Parts: sequence; structure tokens; C-alpha cells
Amino acid sequence: MDDHFGERVAAEYDESYAELFEPDVVGPMVDLLAELANGGRALEFGIGTGRVALPLARRGISVHGIDLSTAMVTRLRAKPDAAAIGTTIGDFATTRVDGTFSVAYLVFNTIMNLTTQAAQVACFANAATHLEPGGCFVIEVGVPDLRSLPPGQTMVPFQDGPTRWAFDRYDVATQQMSSNYIDVADGRGDYRSIPFRYVWPAELDLMAQLAGLHLHNRWSDWTRTPFTNESRKHVSIWSKPEGG
Repeated sequence: MDDHFGERVAAEYDESYAELFEPDVVGPMVDLLAELANGGRALEFGIGTGRVALPLARRGISVHGIDLSTAMVTRLRAKPDAAAIGTTIGDFATTRVDGTFSVAYLVFNTIMNLTTQAAQVACFANAATHLEPGGCFVIEVGVPDLRSLPPGQTMVPFQDGPTRWAFDRYDVATQQMSSNYIDVADGRGDYRSIPFRYVWPAELDLMAQLAGLHLHNRWSDWTRTPFTNESRKHVSIWSKPEGG
């Protein structure tokens, strides 16, 4: 998995996604993850700058994170209370850390940063290996927005402003997509593209089964709103059998 979250992205990440750091956004996530951890350890795949890990650690949960981006983790390490959080640089689909965990989690579409089905399958296997019996693997990810694509169209815009234009590009034959950004400043344009592989809820359930995990709950959001055919994203929880 290539690192698309290097120094340029890391330097402005917290500011660019400031709304995701708001207490009303992070609070419900931390509430649910702390409940699932139940006093045990938590493992975050794609820990980034610590948006979730830091408030979770402040709840008394021991948190360890895996991330491929040294630049993002450097930003985390510079923040107050970061010393309580362990970090490992590596691909979260395959990187192992010591010990077992009550909960492992992936948020904000990060499963799609693994751009092949094989890598996504490996991620579930890696999570299952790290979980103690009865532990849970949690993923927050969007439902593929293919209903926005009329026949023959491959792009869906999602941001249109005076200095930034952004769009998603889809290849429905391969489940490959990319988020693309055009930024203009001082009369100069800059283009950036991040590749993803979109994945369906049922496909994730099959990956979980291959890893020996079983679907425990699926909601539309962290406040446990029921998941329906109109849901734009889901928070899914798979559990490892007690005898696993």
C-alpha cells in the first residue's frame, strides 16, 4: 500500500478535516469503542494524527496504532497525552504488534485505502489475529454511492468552492475509485489523486467469515441509528468467538 498521506497532507490534515475533530463527531465514536474495549486494549488501524486514539486513551483505554505514514504519526507524537499511545509504522493489512486486544477498529473509510480485495481480506485476518477471544473488529465506511452514476458517467463531484474542486472517479468493473482534488492558490493550480477500492457491506461480511469473525451489529452511524437501504455509510462490528 503506497503512502498517500505524506508530509504535504499531514501538515494540513487536522485543519482540512477540522469538523471531524468536533466533540459531537468524535464523542459517539469514543463512547462505542470504549464500551467494546470494556477496560481492555484497543488497536487502531490507520491511527493518523490521533483524532480517535487520543480521546479514547483519555477514557482510560490503552491504545496502540498502526499507520504507514511517518508524517501523520509524527503529528500525533507532538500532541499532548500522545506518550500514552503506542505506535507502529507499517501496513495495517499485514503488520503485527505484540499482545492481544479487546477491540480493533478502522474509521473514516480507511479500509478503502487498501486498494485490492486481497489486501482487504488480509486486513480482516490481521485484525482477527490480534483480537482476544470475544474481541470485536469495527469498521466505519461509506456505502458505495453508485446510484449517483447515470449510465456512461464515471465521476461524481463532492466539493465545489472558490479555491477547491473535488470529485470521485469510479470504475464499476473493478471496484476501483479515486478521490481527486484541484486546489487553486495565488494563480496556480495543484492536482492530487488518492486511490481507493470501494467495498460492499456483504463483501465485508464474507471477508469477516474468512477470518473467523461473525457480524455482531451494523448501524448507519456511531449513535446506533438502524442501517437501511438509504444509509450512506455503516458502522459494522464483527466479533471473534469466545473459543477462537
